[in-house]
Amino acid sequence: MHSPSQSGVVGKAFRTALPLTLPIAAGFLFLGCSYGLLMHAKGFAFLYPVCMAYFIFAGSMEFVTVNLLLSAFNPLAAFMLALMVNARHLFYGLSMLGKYKNMGWKKPYLIFAMCDESFAINSSAHIPDDVDRGWFMLFVNLLNRWYWIGGTALGWLVGGLLPFSTKGIEFVLTALFLVIFLDQWMGERRHLPAMVGVLASLACLIVLGPDRFMVPSLVLMLVLFIVLRPYLDDPRPKGDGSAGDAVKDTEDMEATS
Repeated sequence: MHSPSQSGVVGKAFRTALPLTLPIAAGFLFLGCSYGLLMHAKGFAFLYPVCMAYFIFAGSMEFVTVNLLLSAFNPLAAFMLALMVNARHLFYGLSMLGKYKNMGWKKPYLIFAMCDESFAINSSAHIPDDVDRGWFMLFVNLLNRWYWIGGTALGWLVGGLLPFSTKGIEFVLTALFLVIFLDQWMGERRHLPAMVGVLASLACLIVLGPDRFMVPSLVLMLVLFIVLRPYLDDPRPKGDGSAGDAVKDTEDMEATS
């Protein structure tokens, strides 16, 4: 049982973390509902999506796992696919080593429950000096995780009450990755990395067919990105590439000369 002073520390950390996670709640509840609906449409019992959301807690991988569970048993392919889809967390973990130092019993949970959105908050949020950093980051991870679990459970329950057929809802996975791709495309000035990914996937699809191209295409993309990295990095400074940027760069050079 927490002492009054400890309860005050915990409560202040919770109140600080909650507002920062509310925008994520909107997205996680919607995507979680989509995932729950998909699992219901595929004939899975309630415990399947809820347990997967609780133990796996990797949104895109959970969508992919739906098809893995319905396809032939291939643990090696499943392992490689999970590794490739979630490989970015390797770099997240390395960058958070300093922030997770001296976190005690909280550290294992912070590592397990870290997702893209929690990483974005915990790595960039300005935490007030009177707020405990460990409890703040714990609540960010905890809240985001339960938004996803709650959305998943709600989606499955709603799926059983819908008066119409949910056939074809599996297209939500295609739509999810298409939106992510378009967001990346529109947010970058150079589209060469995206084109490398598209062409690598297309080549593997043509050579290996739709049933075997996924993992090889991910491996090929990884190799190409490593080999072509000097050509894929944008050499220009950030900005919109306008004449104003050029003038600013010239002024900065003159000021330092």
